[in-house]
Amino acid sequence: MTLLNDAELETIANSIAEVERTTDAELVMVLARQADNYLYIPTLYAALVALLAPLVLKLTPLWLTAEDLLLMQWINFIVLAIVFRLPAVTMALVPKHIKYWRAANLARRQFLEQNLHHTKGETGVLIFIAEAEHYVEIIADRGISQHVSNPQWQGIVNELIDHIKQRQTLQGMIGCINACGALLQQYAPATEQKNELPNHLVVLE
Repeated sequence: MTLLNDAELETIANSIAEVERTTDAELVMVLARQADNYLYIPTLYAALVALLAPLVLKLTPLWLTAEDLLLMQWINFIVLAIVFRLPAVTMALVPKHIKYWRAANLARRQFLEQNLHHTKGETGVLIFIAEAEHYVEIIADRGISQHVSNPQWQGIVNELIDHIKQRQTLQGMIGCINACGALLQQYAPATEQKNELPNHLVVLE
């Protein structure tokens, strides 16, 4: 996961605060290392390979007893379960639609947990990032979503995803905050000074 020092965290908080000075929206950014541990995925793959191992071994010229096949099955399962649990291997094994589904669920939970649905005028906006999944979503409450369309958010999302893939997460986050600010200033300009929610980056380990 991207490691941010205190100065970088302060830069993000200041960027959010600057945006909120020009809009009635309440902006919260959440960064998750990954949306799920996916522990069942490597176990499932290891079990499937172990189940198929005896069939493959039967096709070899080796003479193996039933006990030998069972032992080989267990060895395959244990070794593969360990290898498949290496973070990079696990993420490669998880289908994209499952990663996105898990990340989307976490984004919606965070929208509620950060109290973005309780803001004055229903103006809460969540920028959610699941770094391992290369998943970004912007969720806006009704006071904002009735003015800003999904395609407008999607352009900002795509730009941030490109930065994450290039390991430029911090630069992408600042750019995303500023781009959101430009839209929010246009469609929900500030009519009063308020700060209902914290401006600091919320980091989920």
